[in-house]
Amino acid sequence: MDTQEPYLLTPGPITTSMRTKKAMLHDWGSWDDDFNEITAQVRERLLKAANAEETHVCVPVQGSGSFAVEATLGTLVPKEGKVLVLMNGAYGQRMGKTLDYMGRAFVALDKGDYEPPRGEEVEKILAEDPAITHVAVVYCETSSGILNPVQEIAEVVHAAGRSLIIDAMSAFGALPVDAQTLPFDALISAANKCFEGVPGFGYAIIKKPVLAASQGRAHSLCLDLYDQWVYMEKTGQWRFTPPTHVVAAFLEAMKEHEEEGGVQGRYQRYCRNRDRMVAGMRALGFKTLLEDQWLSPVITTFFSPEAEEFNFKTFYNLLKERNFIIYPGKLTEAESFRIGCIGQLHDEQIDQLIVAVQEVLEAMNITLKKTA
Repeated sequence: MDTQEPYLLTPGPITTSMRTKKAMLHDWGSWDDDFNEITAQVRERLLKAANAEETHVCVPVQGSGSFAVEATLGTLVPKEGKVLVLMNGAYGQRMGKTLDYMGRAFVALDKGDYEPPRGEEVEKILAEDPAITHVAVVYCETSSGILNPVQEIAEVVHAAGRSLIIDAMSAFGALPVDAQTLPFDALISAANKCFEGVPGFGYAIIKKPVLAASQGRAHSLCLDLYDQWVYMEKTGQWRFTPPTHVVAAFLEAMKEHEEEGGVQGRYQRYCRNRDRMVAGMRALGFKTLLEDQWLSPVITTFFSPEAEEFNFKTFYNLLKERNFIIYPGKLTEAESFRIGCIGQLHDEQIDQLIVAVQEVLEAMNITLKKTA
């Protein structure tokens, strides 16, 4: 291998560019005008990426993506509200757990590990339960790699007059989002995903009148997006110490994103990574959890081989020795592992990965029946 660092084949953190890394070599004053300008540019670029400049606002918040999800739910869902959570993996389940912690009522449509929630199912539940005020869905459920049909869900929720919150953590930046054709009240993501920044903050893109009506709802001082938004609009500053190096790196990553062709350019590369990787893994005998129509260009789940010689930890460590770090499975019904397609990965790295997996199988004395 020609790199000293391993490639991260995960749904985030991901392998970043040298430009993004170098952007963190400067120290910034958290209240300084120069840093405030960086924050302003980041917020503006995120709104532009969602075609939401005229209708929504962008509010960043310190912490991981899960912090941003909790902040959004806690700020937008009133104490007397009720949320329909669409689940088909760990992150939908986490939203339910978050609402439970906050004392917000919710019901779940749980589709298990293999199937997406569909619009007609959501329509039926909303018609039968007028107490539901919000619907929460994960755009790309990375515990399985499934790509959920957010457009049809959004249209049903909008027609029913309810509020839609989209966890687009591992989707926004590579999968299409147009606030003028995809009706949502809030969309949430984080720096270390498809825009290829580093971990440290998340953000929510929220319809302006919806956020303006949320004063006093938040269950947490630090996670109050209404208060964060009002303070930022007034001062240009974060309320509490921001991850300055991370924000500066994210702006550089967004510039690279634009140079690659924006959302469409990144989507095409990630799809090529997925197709090349899935074809290579199937040729070695691995089977994907999902049918091709539901495979996202973010991460793919593979069933663990049934061979007695297979041990995931050994498989993982041998791949790590070859400079590839993959992800363990997160399914409830089957042994599996996951390989990500996002980050600074190109044809060369995907081809090297397939060679490395073949070498590891040989080292573990495993021969699989070819599936492609």
